Amino acid sequence: MFDYDSELARHHERLLEALDIRPGDRVLDIGCGTGRTTRDAARAASPGSALGIDVSGPMLTRARRQAATEELRNVGFVQGDAQAHPFPPEYFSVGVSRFGTMFFSDPVVAFANIGRALRPGARFVQLVWQTADRQEWHTAIRAALAGGPASSASASTADDPFTLADPDVVAEVLTAAGFTAVDVVDVREPVRYGPDADRARAAVLQLRMAKEWLGDLDAASTERALDRLSATLDAHDTGDGVWFDSRAWLVGARRR
Repeated sequence: MFDYDSELARHHERLLEALDIRPGDRVLDIGCGTGRTTRDAARAASPGSALGIDVSGPMLTRARRQAATEELRNVGFVQGDAQAHPFPPEYFSVGVSRFGTMFFSDPVVAFANIGRALRPGARFVQLVWQTADRQEWHTAIRAALAGGPASSASASTADDPFTLADPDVVAEVLTAAGFTAVDVVDVREPVRYGPDADRARAAVLQLRMAKEWLGDLDAASTERALDRLSATLDAHDTGDGVWFDSRAWLVGARRR
C-alpha cells in the first residue's frame, strides 16, 4: 500500500496548524485513508473525539490497527461515501480533509451532506491540489513513464485529483453547499516518494497513475519508460529522500 502519510508529511503539518483543534472538539475527517489525520485530530481533541470516513476497506483496516496500537479510544472509522453517508446531523464541531474531497461525482451534494453533519458555524478545513502543471510529482513522473506532457483530455471526476484546482470553483461549490467565509491559501510544500531512488521507484509503481501510463506500452517501451523513471528519481534524490515540488490550496470555510 502506497505510504501517503510519508508523501504528504509537510502538508500534514500545515493542515494541523490551520485546524487549531481544541479539547472537546468532535472532528470529522473526510477521505481519511489510513487515518493519520484522524488519529492526530483525536489526540488534539481529547476528551472530544474524531471520526474518519473512507471508501477503502484495506486503508481503514490499517487505520483501525494503528489506532489500537496507539491506544486511542476516542477515535473511530467508518467505511462509506461521504457524499451520501447518513452522518448524525449537526454533531461535529470541526471538519477536515487531506486531499480527500476531489473525487465526488456531485461536489455540491457531497459538501452539503458534510455540512449537515457540522454544527452551525463549525470550521471545515481541507487541502486540495492546484492544477496538474503545478505538480512536479505529476509532470516529471508522467514525462518519464509516458514519454511526453500530459494529455489535454480531461479525466473523469472519479479519477481526476485536480477537480478543485480552481479556487473560484471551490468557493462557488462550497457557497452553494451552505458554507460561508471561504478562504483559500496557497501552500507550496514538497512531497516525498521514498528514502532513496530504489524505494521511491517501488512506491511510484504502486500508484494508479503509473499503472495507467504504463498500461498500453509494449515490453521494450516499458523498459525504456522504467529507465527514464529511475533517472528522474535519481535526479530528485537529495540524500534525505526523493522529493518533488507541489502546490496545493488550503481551503477554510464555515458552515452557515
